[in-house]
Amino acid sequence: MAEKIYPAAKPAGGPAPAAANGNPTFPATKAQLYNQSRPVYRPQPRRSRRSCCCSFCLWITFTIVILIVIAAVAGGVAYVIYRPHRPTFSVSALHVSQFNLTSSNKLTTRFNFTVTARNPNKKIVFYYDPVSVSFKSNDVDVGDGTIPAFTMAKKNTTALRTVVSTTGKGVDDNSGLKSDLKNKKSLPLKIQLDTKVKAKIGSFKTKKLPIRVTCDGIKAAAPTGKTATTATTSDAKCKVDLRIKIWKWTI
Repeated sequence: MAEKIYPAAKPAGGPAPAAANGNPTFPATKAQLYNQSRPVYRPQPRRSRRSCCCSFCLWITFTIVILIVIAAVAGGVAYVIYRPHRPTFSVSALHVSQFNLTSSNKLTTRFNFTVTARNPNKKIVFYYDPVSVSFKSNDVDVGDGTIPAFTMAKKNTTALRTVVSTTGKGVDDNSGLKSDLKNKKSLPLKIQLDTKVKAKIGSFKTKKLPIRVTCDGIKAAAPTGKTATTATTSDAKCKVDLRIKIWKWTI
């Protein structure tokens, strides 16, 4: 009687054996089917925050450098074309018609003051706001005045006149001013002019900038009667400074 051959029994509970090429044999389990359809994850390279910040800083620096170069070139061209120079000031005349300090340390003064302003530029016009004038002697304020607003045309010279005075101003007992008056010495005077000015260069007008003119080297004597005395101004020198305010500081 011939023998019958039966196939091997299916293993109970175990997964289906895999084929030689790595694919699951059928019937496949759910886990095998899910793993076959799921895409393989490959991490993508990511740029760091530090790299982004460095690139941004480099672009900002490059832009600033370009703007500085453009401004420098424009400024150089403007200088060559217009040759700008600061205006100059000089004390033309100063007469003391009154300088009296009472026993109660009350000061009364009157000065007739003339200052000459010059514009050396051929292509620039200056426009001045009203000018505040103050006189000091030994750090004591001995008079104040005002010069009206004015315009300085190209290559122009302007004489500016005003009266500088004070009435009943209190003076410290220990000030050098009282000692000089008592000993009938000549008084050192310091003149300070403060104003704002804007310039017209061609068709372009700048913004108003504050300036201060300081004049030193002036000697004055108090009059003994009704005749005014003339101050010595041959050694007077005036300096013009821009008063630019940055934050809380003025330079």
